[in-house]
Order: sequence, then structure tokens, then C-alpha cells
Amino acid sequence: MSKYIIKAHKFVTVSELGTIYNGAMVIEHGKIIALGSWQDIKQRNNEQLPITDFGNLTVAPGLIDCHTHLLEFAPTSLYPVTKDTQTLAAKAILLKTLASGITALGEQICGSPMLYKEINDLKRSMKDFPIDISYATTSISIGLEPIQHFTSVTGSIAVDRDVLVQHNIIMSIAQNSEFPGENIFINATPANFTKDLIPNAGVIIYSQEELNTIVSIFHSINRKIGTHVAGEVGIDMALNAKFDVLHHAHGISDEQINRVAHQKVKIVATPLGGTHLPPNTVEEVMKMVNANITVAISSDGYLPPHENTVTFPKIMQGLIGPDSLMAIANPFMKKLHEAGFGENDILSLITLNPAKILEKDHQFGSLEVGKDANFLVADGIPGLDIVDVEQIKAVYFCGEKMIQRN
Repeated sequence: MSKYIIKAHKFVTVSELGTIYNGAMVIEHGKIIALGSWQDIKQRNNEQLPITDFGNLTVAPGLIDCHTHLLEFAPTSLYPVTKDTQTLAAKAILLKTLASGITALGEQICGSPMLYKEINDLKRSMKDFPIDISYATTSISIGLEPIQHFTSVTGSIAVDRDVLVQHNIIMSIAQNSEFPGENIFINATPANFTKDLIPNAGVIIYSQEELNTIVSIFHSINRKIGTHVAGEVGIDMALNAKFDVLHHAHGISDEQINRVAHQKVKIVATPLGGTHLPPNTVEEVMKMVNANITVAISSDGYLPPHENTVTFPKIMQGLIGPDSLMAIANPFMKKLHEAGFGENDILSLITLNPAKILEKDHQFGSLEVGKDANFLVADGIPGLDIVDVEQIKAVYFCGEKMIQRN
């Protein structure tokens, strides 16, 4: 259908419109062209448009996971693939992601040795998949002994540490990056290795002068830059260098939260882990939100939960991906609700705020006239009322229904 009406008991718009009860939304050519009460939309429906009535269900923006590793690392971690089947595995992962209500991703491209084909080939094969994927090109340092370094622009062969600071390498990463993901790893990452294999996890890779130069290269071509960082020393270095987005920021201090707010830096919280330190706590994220910092919650999937993660049920074992985004965000969203935050502000943690990280909030992340018709229909507010993906009854991408459950 090129033009139709969606009707439901409740629309959580994550916009200035707030929550609309007994609402309706008009979709045309994949865009939202009208949104309001059912009575208002009905009076203006002179064309007798087709109506899809979702009864007592809730309509919300499509969810966004702005920090993922789904195309390089996940296929070979989850499936016994070969070069010929790696793309199939990636699409299977993306389908599971879409079925979980997620319509946009921020994917990190690190130069993984686990990738059997050129990343550009993989990206091309995903181009028509009904999820909006933004790619962050990065360099990565893995805390093995010795530390191994890779970059998205030099391929899947480990490089010397000095390569990471070469002007031409940084410029190429900056030119090819589509959003401020974890473009630079200030700390060596544990990746998904066990403790005995990563004695150098957390080691700081760069000097302050090098970080200042790297950020200036990105900014010189009007690119924002993000960083993988944890620990007070690393976070201080990132703030001194004027990074735009901090990914993880595990171990951040109250003083640093104030600095982040003052510098208008954004934070991508990863409550499952992702660094050498215990992951973000509910209390930390509450302080960030209260400081008016733009905070997005992400899965960092596929990732095993950190051993010090006590927020989540013990059934969340093995590698956890975007299909668990609602469950990951739930304790944080519930705490905000208990503190008196409204449901639209709460839902922004996994919709509008990650869209801002991706620099695509003009396109999606909320239900507003002129934006892409990326939305889900569910038994309640995702992440707050529901965490089970089976309670998501339909998922639309650019106005087309892609997922349907009875």
C-alpha cells in the first residue's frame, strides 16, 4: 500500500506530541505524513484510505541499537560458516534483529581477522536489507600478549602500533566512517576472550598528544569521532582531546559526568560489558540522564555478559545480541520510571538518543511527520512494559510491514 492509516489505542511518539491515545498515523511512500487523534485523522480522511486497526496495542518508533558487531565477528562466532555462507549467517542475524523491533543499527567495522571476505562486499550484500545500517570505521587494539592491532582500512592482518597514528590511516578511517562509533580504542579491549588470554585488556594505547591529533584530523573534515574508553584516566584523556561520543565510559566518575555534560559529549552505555571494567550501572546512567547528557543504551552485541553484571538474570548467558536490547535496557528504564520520568523520555534511550548518535534523528528515532515510517506494534512500551520479543506483534520499515506475529 502506498498510502494507508495505522490506528491503535496508544502511540508513544518520543516527540513533542508525547503519547497519543486512540491515535492514528497516515503513511505515504514510506513516510509519516500525518499523526494525531483518530477523530482528527478520520475527519481528514477524504480519500477513504485503507485502515489497519491494531486495537489495544501500542505503536512506538522502531528500536535502534547504535553499537553492534554483527557483520564481522558474529557470523563466525554463532555459526560454523565458510566464505560462501558468511553472508547468509549475517542476514540471519539481521533478520533476528529486525524481528526484535530494531530498525536501525550502528555497526562497527574493525578489520576483523574473522571476516572471510572484503567488508565492502559484505556491506553491498546488506544494502537492500530492511534495516538502516550506519557503519563506523575503526582501529582496534586487542589485549592479548602481545597486543594485536587492526584497522578497518588495512584489512584483516595485524599491524604495528605505529600504524594506528599514521596521518593517512587516520584520515582514511575518518573519511569512511559514517557516524562517531568507537573509531579509536583508547584502551585495549578484552574482545570476547577469556581473562587468561587478555592480560593487556585495559592498557592505554595512545598518548594525549596523539589523541589530540587524531580528533583534529576527524574534525578537520567535519567528521565527529567516538571512542572506546573506560577508566578515569582514559576518560580524562578522551575529554581533553574533545571526542564527541564516549562508548562504554565504564568507571566514569561524578566529576567526569559533569565534564561530559558541560562539553555536550554523548555517551553510549553498554550495560552487558565490552571493556576491562564492570559495565555501566543503573545509578551511573541515572546521573547521566539527570545531567541532561544524551545517553543511548546499546547491546554491543554479540557479547558475553561481564562477570560483574548483576543487573540481569542468570539466564542471559553465552553471546548476547541486539535481540536482547529490551531486556538489557529494562532495569534502566524502570528506574527512570520510578524516578518520575515520562514514558517518552524513557523510550528515547533506545530510539531517539541512538538516532542522535547515528546523526540520523532527522530521519527516524521518533514518530513525527516527515520522518521514515519505521515503527513497531507491541503489547506495551518496549523495554519498559515488555522485554519478550514475542510481544512485538509487527515491525514496519519505511512503511512496509516486515515482521508479523499473531
